[in-house]
Amino acid sequence: MIELKRITTSDTAHYEFVEHLLTTSFPLEEYRPLKQWMTHTDSNDLFQNNIVLDEGKPVGLLTYWNLGKFYYIEHFAISEPLRNKGYGQNVLDLLEKEVDMPLILEVETPDNETAKRRIEFYKRYNFTLWANEYTQPPYRPNGMAVPMLLMSRGDLNPERDYDEICEKLYQEVYNIE
Repeated sequence: MIELKRITTSDTAHYEFVEHLLTTSFPLEEYRPLKQWMTHTDSNDLFQNNIVLDEGKPVGLLTYWNLGKFYYIEHFAISEPLRNKGYGQNVLDLLEKEVDMPLILEVETPDNETAKRRIEFYKRYNFTLWANEYTQPPYRPNGMAVPMLLMSRGDLNPERDYDEICEKLYQEVYNIE
């Protein structure tokens, strides 16, 4: 049975699994410095660092932020040997049962097959791709901003909610005023 378990850095084995999966699944410019990630994991009430377990065995990670009007999925990855085995769908189904607000996530622009497949994956689970231009701010000093797109599931509308969502993401997640 799939479960999401919120972890802290004191849960050493699970934390090390999740950190390794983060650093091997995402380019450096798409995650914050690990010391900052550790601080958020242990002391930021808005942030949840979750390990995905299947019958107690680590299979993935899901981090998200409770931003009041919506949840923002920051990172979601399944361990590479276990991809395309239904875990992603199961995690999204479980998340839908556990959270009571709309979901937002960032996806890479559809410039390559991997990005296109990722967008199609989320569309199959009722996420809508927003056409608004969006840039993920740099996670690191002197880091690169990354062109992205937003996707949503639930009662959010790009015309009505885009500015508010960007403001909340930039302030809370990326610490930009």
